[in-house]
Parts: sequence; C-alpha cells; structure tokens
Amino acid sequence: MKPGMKDGPDIARIAALVGDPARANMLTALVGGLALTAGELAREAAVTPATASSHLAKLQDGGLIIQQKQGRHRYFRLSGPDVADVLERLMGLAARAGHARTRPGPKEPAMRRARVCYDHLAGDLGVAVADAALERGLVSDEAGLAVTGTGVDWLAGLGIDVGAMPRSRPALRSCLDWTVRRPHLAGAVGAALCRRSFELGWVQRIGTGRALRVTPDGAGALRELLGVTVTPGSAGGGAAEIR
Repeated sequence: MKPGMKDGPDIARIAALVGDPARANMLTALVGGLALTAGELAREAAVTPATASSHLAKLQDGGLIIQQKQGRHRYFRLSGPDVADVLERLMGLAARAGHARTRPGPKEPAMRRARVCYDHLAGDLGVAVADAALERGLVSDEAGLAVTGTGVDWLAGLGIDVGAMPRSRPALRSCLDWTVRRPHLAGAVGAALCRRSFELGWVQRIGTGRALRVTPDGAGALRELLGVTVTPGSAGGGAAEIR
C-alpha cells in the first residue's frame, strides 16, 4: 500500500473520473436515463470521436457506465441509479457554490420546471409531487421514507403494484433536487410513477433531452389526483408554474 493511502473505497478514482470536464458532460447527459451513442456523447462533450472513445472506456472501466450493443450500434448508459444520485447531488453542490457550467438558453427554464433524473421525476414537478404525496398521506417520513397503506391503494389505482416491485433497490427514497434544493421521490416507486406518467401521456420529453413538458391530460390528472396545479406557459407548451 502506498504511503498516505488508507483501506476502503477509492473515492479519489471516482472523483478523478467525474472531474474531467468532457467526462462530466457525458455523465450529465446520461442522467436523463436514455442510452446514447458514442457519437452523441462526443457532441455533448465537444470532443472528437477518438477522444470520446477514450473517455468512455475509462468511465466503463471505472464502473460508472455500461455499454449495450444493438445491431451495429453501441449505446452507453449509467450503470445504476446510485450513479445518477451522486451526479444530481454534485450538480446541487455546484449550483449552490456558484459553479455554473450550463449554457444559457430556453432549455434551462424547462429543465428547472420538469425533467427526468435518471428514472424518476425531478425539478419543480418532481418536488411538487413529493410534497403532495406527503401532505395526502400517500408516503410517510416518520421512520424513514415509506409508502403508506393509502399510498399502496393510490398507486394500485394507477396500475402500479408496489408488492411486485424488485427487492434489488429501495422501494422509496428521497433524492435532493439540484435546482429546487428540496427532495423529490426516487427508488422503485419513484421510477414506477415516472414510467407510468409517460405511459399515461401525462408528460413528454422535450426533444431527446432530460426536460419534460406536462401535457393537458397530465395537468388535469395532477390536479385531480394530487392537487398539483400546472399553469401552461407560452413557450414550447411547457409549464410556466408548478405548485
């Protein structure tokens, strides 16, 4: 063992992988939960294809991403929700410390209103859903975040069977939202609720990015089922206000 090194997880290696600007841009692009090609990630990082391949190999070797082959194409995605959680928290820390790297433009307000955080709802929308679930007794945080009996029935009404969820990840946990700086719902339940929101047509992706728009059907359902008010905006069909 080298002098100064201690036993245990090597966080320095992970920090070095995330700390490179090009790799940080690639990882941030993958927080939306989509699998992207090497070419798409090269464009996100503003590097050449050869440089992108080198970065992707390092990220894969470090266990932060996985590769999937489909026909002649190779796709990359984050290796799991724990990676997305760490990245979301780092983005929150960077925002609080004043280290902004995002390019200004119309995409930023949409990201703050509603977006996907790996596989669950985030932004103003995600936090509003989490607040409503707590206020209506669908979830409880008295002894750790958990779905209540009322919540189990409510989710069943949406076609979500809590009892059938895999035990390989927590059923429900909070994820600190980097834009709102308050928690939204993650875990298997958060993922199922996000997936069902897409299936029911409540939300749609804006382009291929992380930002979402709430559809008229979604606005009506959120108001009726959770008391969450979505005020339509004038630009891009997005939500001007979510509360």
